[in-house]
This record gives sequence, structure tokens and C-alpha cells, in this order.
Amino acid sequence: MANREKFVEEVNKMLEAVKDLSPDKMLFRYNGVLYPTVLCKQEMFEALNTFETREEDILMAAYPKCGTNWTLHLLQDIVYAVHKKDPAAVIPMLEFCGENKFEKLKEEASPRVLGTHLSYDGIPKSFFNKPLKMLVVFRNPKDTALSYYHFYNNNPTLPKYSCWDTFFEDFMAGNVCWGSYFDHVLAWNKHIDNENIMIVTFEELKKDLEVAVRNISKFFGFSLTEEQIRSIADKGTFKSMKEKSEETHGAMGKSIFRKGEVGDWRNIFTEAQNQEMDAKFEACLAGTKLGEMLQYNVYCK
Repeated sequence: MANREKFVEEVNKMLEAVKDLSPDKMLFRYNGVLYPTVLCKQEMFEALNTFETREEDILMAAYPKCGTNWTLHLLQDIVYAVHKKDPAAVIPMLEFCGENKFEKLKEEASPRVLGTHLSYDGIPKSFFNKPLKMLVVFRNPKDTALSYYHFYNNNPTLPKYSCWDTFFEDFMAGNVCWGSYFDHVLAWNKHIDNENIMIVTFEELKKDLEVAVRNISKFFGFSLTEEQIRSIADKGTFKSMKEKSEETHGAMGKSIFRKGEVGDWRNIFTEAQNQEMDAKFEACLAGTKLGEMLQYNVYCK
């Protein structure tokens, strides 16, 4: 519990830091990609290049608004069930700031649950020197875009958009934090057959959380009883996490856990936007394995 309180303290510190920032100072570019000034710093990216991974590390990678906090919560619960190990006091997203973050992570016992929004190509090469396992989470691009739009407008660390149409243009151009959704999918698709990478979708998690927890545990080599799987799935529903969000994520809880629905994009996309996204998906991802996994025709038509 003490660790959870320290984590919430870190989150609240960030929210305090953003109060004096004008919208034009809220973002910066690193290697051509936009990042939030309060959450990330150039020195964090540089420190990440020398961060030592361990084979027992559990790395979760997801483009923003594809189920990051949800999946991290599930992984932390799986690790707790097997090792009785509480989540660390630091924010587990590797590129996020935190006081003496990498020193604290160095001291943390294994297995460490780590997260990132970086794409495969953005993760430091040193991470691939050891055969650590990675869980990669994706969500259909239309729901991701809509959820990201609301996140920009509900999250104090990001500049607000006056309308959905402007955000949609930026999303399609990759002119949003952490870059282009499509570039992320294409980068991970190249490594889809790597035995140390498991890809799951937000929609799969929504459809049958117990099956997802069972498969994820198996992938990381953890043996859970059916009772443990059920308990983790029960605590890990979106509804349950939203209810506890203030306790687990401080004042950021409300903006992190909004609706968690599949198909909400239908309430906002115009016909022209539908056609533009359909054409982009077709051009970038038609015929790819990860494109197939996203079941675009089921969730985006």
C-alpha cells in the first residue's frame, strides 16, 4: 500500500508541475516525435539507453489509449499472485519522469513490470540484448483516435483541442504524442513472429478477460490456478478499475479510465473521416498479420 501511495504522490507532483505551463510549452520533440514536457524529459530518454534489463523483466508496450493502464494492472496482479510482490513505487512507464527513477528500478526485486508507449523502433537496442518477454497491446484505430482525443482534453498535462476534426487531422498525420499509430503497428508487425513478443488486442481483453489472463500468464511462464485467474479477471474489469481509479492513479484516474468501450467511434466519425481511415488502414496494414489481428472489418466498419 505504501508503494501505491508513493506512486500516486509521483502522479500528483506531475500535475502540480503542469499548472504553470502555457499550452505552447506542454509538448517537445525528441528524435522528431512529440512528447509531453511534464511526463518525459530528454535526459530520461538518454538514461534509458543505458538502463540494464533483466531476463525476468516483464515489458508491456502499447500505443497510447490502447489499454496501457489496464494491462499493467493485470500484469501486476499476475506477478502478485505468483510472487506476492507489490507494484513498485515508481511510475512503471519507462520514459516517464520520476525522482531517482532508474536507481529505484535497479534496486527493485525481479520480476519487474515495466511499461512503455514507445514503438519497437523507439525502444533502446540494449533492451533486445537479453531475451526478455514483451506483451504488446493494440486497439482498433478508430476507437484509439477517439479515446486519445478525449484524453488530450481531459488530461492536464496535454494541450486541449477545440474540436474533434482538428485532432483527427493531427492523429492521421502522426502529429500527436508518441507519433503515428500506423507507424507503431507497422514496426511491431515486423516482429510478430518473435517468440518473445506476444500481441493482444484491447478487443480480446474486453471479449474474454479470463482467457486473456490465462494466455498472458502462460506466455510469461507463470502458473496460475483457475481461482487466481478468475480473481484477477474480476478485479481487472474496466468497471472495477474505473471505480478505484482515484485510489490507484490519484487525480489522473478520471482521465485515464473514461469509457473503455468498443465501437464508441461511431458517435463522432463523419463519413469522410471513416473513408480516410479505411483508406489509410488498407494502404498500411492490409494483408499484414497484425492488421488481421486487429479485425478491422469487425470493429471499424
